[in-house]
Amino acid sequence: MGSLALLAKAAGYRVTGCDAGVYPPMSTQLQNAGIELIEGFSADQLSLKPDIYVVGNVVSRGNPLMEAILDRGLAYISGPQWLSENILRDKWVLAVAGTHGKTTTTSMLAWILEFAGFDPGFLIGGVPRNFDCSARLGRSDFFVVEADEYDTAFFDKRSKFVHYRPRTLIINNLEFDHADIFNDLAAIQTQFHHLIRIVPRDGQVIYPEHCAAIEETLALGCWSQKARSALISKESNAQWQYRYIDDASNNVVLTLDGEMQAEICWNMDGRHNIENAIHAVAAARHVGIQPQVACAALAEFSGVKRRMEIVASAHGVTVYDDFAHHPTAIETTLDGLRRRVGDEKILAVIEPRSNTMKQGVHSACLRAATAAADWCFWFASQDLAWSLEDNVRRENGSAQVYSVTDDLIKAVLAHADGQTHIVVMSNGGFDGMSGRLASAIEAR
Repeated sequence: MGSLALLAKAAGYRVTGCDAGVYPPMSTQLQNAGIELIEGFSADQLSLKPDIYVVGNVVSRGNPLMEAILDRGLAYISGPQWLSENILRDKWVLAVAGTHGKTTTTSMLAWILEFAGFDPGFLIGGVPRNFDCSARLGRSDFFVVEADEYDTAFFDKRSKFVHYRPRTLIINNLEFDHADIFNDLAAIQTQFHHLIRIVPRDGQVIYPEHCAAIEETLALGCWSQKARSALISKESNAQWQYRYIDDASNNVVLTLDGEMQAEICWNMDGRHNIENAIHAVAAARHVGIQPQVACAALAEFSGVKRRMEIVASAHGVTVYDDFAHHPTAIETTLDGLRRRVGDEKILAVIEPRSNTMKQGVHSACLRAATAAADWCFWFASQDLAWSLEDNVRRENGSAQVYSVTDDLIKAVLAHADGQTHIVVMSNGGFDGMSGRLASAIEAR
């Protein structure tokens, strides 16, 4: 919604907005754009008399401002529908969907188009460092959008992405998540098939090989071109394949239909980011950008804020801020870091904050997901509906649970000696955890 506000402002509208507990980097972007941010949802905001209220999915019945809007019969619309009708109309939309990696892959794809001179518009659920903003209109016919499967609004329970009508569609992966709105994986697959149904015949769906949930969804019907990706093997029939150049880096050789295209040589960690990159390269080729150009762009890709973002590096200790909040994302992020740093110490500091995590849906997976970390420090908030300690305990005592952030910070700092990497993982503000750890390390 913050990114949408930036687009509306750039399109010439006067924009105000309200929310509760907004935190950087989005709050900073809004302030820098001159968008008035109002704390809370008081009904007296009706005095602003806007032409229309654009409603995000955080708003539900009982919200005082929304109730006042309904009582007076005022005009309102969901964010995705407003985007579709006012920004995406007549655009070639490149959409990035999936359970994990949407923000990073969308940022990669937008940067590749920018590098190639396409001047794309984009809407991203984070701040890519190559642009330092999460949304812009662009000056071309191409628009890159992060396509979220979460529901649209309290009055529109379809997934947001069905509003975007993409011509190029990436589906990075597909797992069960968002247990607060989906009963099971099948319910999520239904929404993804709604998305696949609206990709035109000359459009393209790009996805990884051997993802059963995606294959099952496509089997329900796909009328578009398909392009798969995979690690090179005799068993693979994927059009896009890759192999590692060496064991010490995350650099790969990329092939298309068995022919070598280019090398991806960069500073990103993890196999998940290689797969993200290949999907971005494939999507860029669909709009006419050669893989060699796309890979050259990726060599200059600087990542995304709050995606393994280094916030401090001093006295042999590096502090990262990361958005991972699903076991798969936690695991792939830590595994990627382990591949790069070898035997150096990794401390994982994790807040299980998402609605799915709070319900304990993935509780049994957490111990295995953090195996690459030497020590894990977990924050147990009061609203967890399950025992965090019972599910993350390690026999050697290297997993600890805290309910007070000050105590957690003291414990982390006590173990941060020698060459140490502290990875803070949360999809929220986490009481300023990464910044507080960074300040403490730098002050040593």
